[in-house]
Parts: sequence; structure tokens; C-alpha cells
Amino acid sequence: MVESKAQLEAWGLAIGQMKEQIGRVIVGQDEVIEQLLWCILAGGHALLEGIPGLGKTMLVKTIADTVDLSFARIQFTPDLMPADITGTNVIQFGTQGETSYKFQKGPLFGHVVLADEINRATPKTQSALLEAMQEKTVTVGSETYPLPSPFFVLATQNPLEQEGTYPLPEAQLDRFLLKIHVTYPTQRELKEIVLRTTSGRQQIAEKVADSALLRDIQSGLKEILVADDVLDYAVQLLMNTHPEEASAPEAVKKYLRFGSGPRGVQSMIAASKVRAFLAGRYHVSKQDLNTVAIPALRHRLFLNFEGQAMGISPDAIILSIISAMEKER
Repeated sequence: MVESKAQLEAWGLAIGQMKEQIGRVIVGQDEVIEQLLWCILAGGHALLEGIPGLGKTMLVKTIADTVDLSFARIQFTPDLMPADITGTNVIQFGTQGETSYKFQKGPLFGHVVLADEINRATPKTQSALLEAMQEKTVTVGSETYPLPSPFFVLATQNPLEQEGTYPLPEAQLDRFLLKIHVTYPTQRELKEIVLRTTSGRQQIAEKVADSALLRDIQSGLKEILVADDVLDYAVQLLMNTHPEEASAPEAVKKYLRFGSGPRGVQSMIAASKVRAFLAGRYHVSKQDLNTVAIPALRHRLFLNFEGQAMGISPDAIILSIISAMEKER
């Protein structure tokens, strides 16, 4: 690490304050908050999946508030067009009657973009996000416009309702660093949610960082060390998601049609570096990789017909891979 000890301590303090402010507004969901921070500090995008009413929108908005980032919400619907989110050229009339075109930015030009119910939009509109998520730019006509930095797409989808939805294609799922499952609150958490939301005292997150500090943290955390044997472990874990791999567990060969592409191991390493720093370490461990593997790979594994018919979850397959690799160590 090239940063000073004081710099690292300042980063840790800022991240701790972010978590504290998020906790003032959001009840529970510690694991979800932790994984969202992995995404943001690694500079990636997140896909949040959970039933309606679990506070996904509020969580994303609160994170944007704590870091003083511009926030834009796009409610995806079947009639939403690409220009509705990217923006479009509009005609302007001068004082002498002359005309010119000016680009009117769409809601995609925000630091934190909440793509709410992303699977409700048609593939044409979903594809408008691909360039933004990968290149951090938007092209309209012959002009390319840079997006703000930092830039995050935090998308939500409802796993229950299938009518009127358009499942995300594999190429777009691959652009998300992590897929995060938002779970139902416990009885105690549900009681606290009711008390907070039905009283006159609404908690508001305070700004504890700015975009410049966030960019510094993102850049610095890329310097977290990854030993060669740890990188080999990550690569082998990814290779074991492929049914044709000789060392893949039986569950992979039996239930998977395709395994993860290279972005899977890139995501694991990026998220593991953040997790290591949050744990007070400046090097990635194999335990870091085991912990981030499920959210980093669950949306990159594709079940075959037998796996779908048996109701096998990608999470269970990833756990079987980790278990098999741990036995070999």
C-alpha cells in the first residue's frame, strides 16, 4: 500500500460513518448493506432482488445521501423508451428564427441511478444501459457524452411476479458486479420498521463524504494485495463452475448448462479487496473469496433443464464448489 497510515485510517473512519448513517434509516439488512458497500467501493454495479416493500429503494437513496452524490430514480415500465433514460436532442429556436439542436440529458446522468424493477422494461430499453454500465458513457446520434464520476447503477427486480416482465439477458447480468438478495426482516426488525415509519420522527442520513473522497478510496483499495496462490484459488473456483472442467463437483456437471465468464473472477477479486480492507487487512484471503463468491457468481451460472426442474439454486452449487475445494486443501 502506498497510502499513509493516517490516510487509511481516514478512509476506514469515513466508511464506518457511512454505515452508521445508513443504519439510522435502514433497519437490519446488515448483510445487504455490507455487500452494497463492496459494490460501491469497488466501483461496480449491483442488482438487488427481493419482494416489494423491503426498502430497496430507500436503501439506495440513503447510500446516495451519505456520500453527497446526485441520485436519479428510473421506474422501468414496458412503454419506457431508450431516449427516456439516456436523453435526446431537442430543437431550440433562436431570436432570428434560426434552429439548433441541444442535448437534453436524461436521468441516467446521475452518480447513483436506481433502475427500479429493471426487468419490466423491454430489451430495447434494457440495452440502453449496457454502454452506460460498461463504458460510463452515453452515445446519442454521433455524439458520446461522459457520465458523472463515480457512476453506479443499482437495479432492483421482483422475483415473484413474472407477468409483464422481460428477464435480463446474460450479457447484461454479467455487467453487475454482485447480485444481492434482500431478505425478509425478522419479527424484531419488522416491529422497529413500523415504529420508525408510522411516527412523526423520520430519520435522515447525514452526508459524511463526498465524491472526491469516494474516488480516492476506490483508487486506493485497488492496491490491496492478492497473493499468487490466492489468485490461483479464485481462478480455479471460477473454472469449477464449468461442467466440462475435470475438477468440477458432480452438482456442476449435473445441473449447470454454462458457468461464469471471466468477469466472475474479476468481480470476486474486486469485492474481496474491499472486504479485506473493511476487516482491517491489506491483503485478500481465501476466506474473502469464499464469502464474496455467492453474490459475485449467482447471476453468472445458468442451470440446465434438469437443474431448473429440480429447483436447484445457483447458491447451493457455489457452496458445493467451495466445499469441494476446501476438502482438497
